[in-house]
Amino acid sequence: MVEAAILRGDYADRPLEEWLLLDLHRGICADLVPDWAGKWRDIEVHVGRLEPPAPFQLPVLMRNFALDLQARWSNTTASPDDLLLELLAFAEGRFLTIHPFRDFNGRTIRLFLVELLRRLDLPSVVLAAESSTDRQTYFSALEAADESDWRPLMEIWRQRLGASEG
Repeated sequence: MVEAAILRGDYADRPLEEWLLLDLHRGICADLVPDWAGKWRDIEVHVGRLEPPAPFQLPVLMRNFALDLQARWSNTTASPDDLLLELLAFAEGRFLTIHPFRDFNGRTIRLFLVELLRRLDLPSVVLAAESSTDRQTYFSALEAADESDWRPLMEIWRQRLGASEG
């Protein structure tokens, strides 16, 4: 199981690059969809009102995502300040805006976030919205992230990390 491997630290030496995301995706769905597991999508998709980028753009967008994440990482501490919250909001929101895989994008980003939390020595948090109100708030935050407004997702991360302290 991929999450167990993350928690054991099996990915600890891997750089925060697009290849790690490809491997996480492959790890969760290779048995189900071996033809496209661990590969950027090669089809157009629509996610609600979002029209993710065209498939031919994905290698460059995901490389830029990784470079942006690494730049944010170098300025982040494990204390729940705005830089940490922005890092987590950016990682989640930008990935889901790009929507690089045919399917399993949500599962992939949740596993990646577990790896980020582990590397930051932060407690595990509930990543899936549990109530219909929480889901609506989350989807609204993702729509803001589609426009590079990380503030609503940062607030969700503030709540996630605050809830983990209790």
